[in-house]
Amino acid sequence: MTPLQKSILNAVKRRPMTLRELQNNLQVDNSRLRTTVSAMVATGELSMRNGTYVPGFATYENAAAPNTIPCTLVKLAARFGFASRDDGEGDIFIPGRALHGAMPNDKINVKLFDHPRVEGSSEGEVVEVTVPNNRFAGTVCLSEDGRMAVEPDGCRDVKFLLAKQGSEGVHLGDKVGFLITHRGNRHSDHRAAVVEKFGSSDYASECAKAILYGRSVRQEFPPEVLEEARAYDNATIDPAEAAKRLDLRGIPIFTIDSAETKDIDDAISLQKLDDGYELGVHIADVSHYVRPGSALNEEAFERATSIYYADKVIPMLPTQLSNGICSLNEGEDRLAFSCLMRLDENGEIRSYKFVKSVICSRVKGVYKEINALLEPPESETDADLTDLKTKYETVLDQLPTMDELYRKRLVLRKARGAMDIESNEAKLVMDENGRCIDIVKRDRGTSECMIEEFMLLANQCAANAGRTNKAPFVYRVHEAPDAEKMEKLSATLLACGLNAKFKNPIPTQLELAALLDETRGQPIQIPVHTGILRSMQKARYAPQPLGHYGLVLADYAHFTSPIRRYPDLAIHRILTEMLNGVSASQLQRDFNEFAQQASEKSSKQEVAAVRIERDVEDLYKAEYMHNHLGEVYTGTVAGITPRGVFVELDNTVEGFVPAAQLCKGEPQVIDGVSMLDPLTGKSWMLGSSMKIQVAAADVALGRIDFEYMVE
Repeated sequence: MTPLQKSILNAVKRRPMTLRELQNNLQVDNSRLRTTVSAMVATGELSMRNGTYVPGFATYENAAAPNTIPCTLVKLAARFGFASRDDGEGDIFIPGRALHGAMPNDKINVKLFDHPRVEGSSEGEVVEVTVPNNRFAGTVCLSEDGRMAVEPDGCRDVKFLLAKQGSEGVHLGDKVGFLITHRGNRHSDHRAAVVEKFGSSDYASECAKAILYGRSVRQEFPPEVLEEARAYDNATIDPAEAAKRLDLRGIPIFTIDSAETKDIDDAISLQKLDDGYELGVHIADVSHYVRPGSALNEEAFERATSIYYADKVIPMLPTQLSNGICSLNEGEDRLAFSCLMRLDENGEIRSYKFVKSVICSRVKGVYKEINALLEPPESETDADLTDLKTKYETVLDQLPTMDELYRKRLVLRKARGAMDIESNEAKLVMDENGRCIDIVKRDRGTSECMIEEFMLLANQCAANAGRTNKAPFVYRVHEAPDAEKMEKLSATLLACGLNAKFKNPIPTQLELAALLDETRGQPIQIPVHTGILRSMQKARYAPQPLGHYGLVLADYAHFTSPIRRYPDLAIHRILTEMLNGVSASQLQRDFNEFAQQASEKSSKQEVAAVRIERDVEDLYKAEYMHNHLGEVYTGTVAGITPRGVFVELDNTVEGFVPAAQLCKGEPQVIDGVSMLDPLTGKSWMLGSSMKIQVAAADVALGRIDFEYMVE
């Protein structure tokens, strides 16, 4: 809780206060006060009563009532909801009559029914909302009796009447941010007030703003963070600090990123030796500028990751650092944390060392350009590549050696069974107004894969340093799949006609990698690759070195992106202390709790960021397809459910075809792999092609509907 939040809470504990009284009492900027009060109402720290603010639910300790289970409501529809148990023991179904007005992300106590409708299922009733969530985004609509209302995102057919005050200038179909100002015992009794107006729900950019608001994404940096960041306006490195470091400005170091990248945190160098290679991975030394206890560090910890969507980024750090002094910009001296590795003739790591360095990138490399130099298109001649060769003149002789080392590393990677699962990433093309005008599949060339492999090597070395020195650490872990998921995978493979026999209940990575390679480019590639992907555990951060199943590595961490990932910044800090000679016992005392907290927070924020990025991408895809209604495409069946099938187009856009359009009888779905119409004998399988017509595209929901075209 910030000092201002504490002051507000202390004030209203003495007596209820209006906003004007709070401003007079605390003598604080009106805009900042309004923002802070709104946030406190949303989290339940404040409540509004008769036009005044009073302490909210979240300011009191609420012990679970006897025979109840602490939960969080995670899904709400008009007639039911689902609560996730805080003890991790699964979800509880809540019938509509038993919700009693509970909202998504409310902390609640649930009492289980003695006699659920489905025997063996968990079903219960909300008996108390302990910490309410009152902050939502939604779409302005009309209530059944024609009054202005709002429907919260993700809660279809749930509507709240809007208070007149604050709703001026709001139109039907607008995306808004709102607060629940009054709660009743039923959802229909809740009342809401608009606090943010974004614009028409016909536009993905406005819907994206609403998603960010509804999920409480920290978009603006607090004043104290901006004040610290301003110290780095147009900053250059400190010569005294540079003098203490290994000076690598004399060697040809350079960066390779996409053309639009502005926060460049990694650079590379490579030298061919008589008996192998010396690879340098040089990472921006963000930990030198973002120190423990600073406002910059506290904000970075809370955000934990940058969020990238469409053509925008919500950075973990202010631009003075992310695009300035911490970005390895071409021709500018920068402080770095370098991992210098010796590899043998086969590309195996022989030794490594971490050093604090000072570097100067010779050139801002671009993936597409490097790919053209490594593998010139047939249409290109040497003369066509002259300008590129001139641009990369100072590092040109490193490129063939980098490609050579990458090819050797690729052999080793395949030999150990590292899995290469096919996935489609989209690149959204925007116009000057921020509207999506094209969607193209993002291709990965040699340079993208090469840089990924070199970064992986540095990450591997960082984790090995943490483990072998018994230091507290933040590892990137990926655990082996469990037996239940393997049973589902076996059923999927069998439905695809593959009777895969594994030696043990949990297959080796080599066995799964062989399946991936065997089906690559085949009609059953999609169901097999998707099935294997779904059988995997989710990667996360942990303070224990549990290894990485998918990469087949005992040691793995994230070291290479401290501008945009807090775990990388965290282990930079720990590795720095190791380099300074701090003992293992002292490191344990200093960083044990920190490593645990950073792992938990970063894992949680990463999941939230990925969900936001995917949901926002769906909005833009729907916006694009709205301009192509009625057009006919041939796509690939990418998902099968009893309700219908999902069809993916070549540009990665996915739409839904209802089962009623495909089947005259009751559809039979086999292991989520195929759908059969028992009346006509027609069937559809994951990976099969289907001709469709674009029927509808709802931007606000990020949903696209296709109509089946009989061929």
